[in-house]
Amino acid sequence: MSKVCIICEKHMSMGGHIARRGMARIKGGAGRKITGRSKRTFKPNIQKLRIVTGNGTVRASYVCTKCLKAGKVKKA
Repeated sequence: MSKVCIICEKHMSMGGHIARRGMARIKGGAGRKITGRSKRTFKPNIQKLRIVTGNGTVRASYVCTKCLKAGKVKKA
């Protein structure tokens, strides 16, 4: 079972990190230069907790904190 919110289906997303050096031209430098790029991941705040489903049964599942704060799930 992957770490995906069962309510809003929020999951991990990919992105990039750009490393730069130098001083900006507006501050009197020669400009910012890109020295490297690397892949990175953006992980949502997902918690595993026991919730009450629609038919009254209790099960453990992953829920993001945004849905938890909004009251979209009922904790067991």
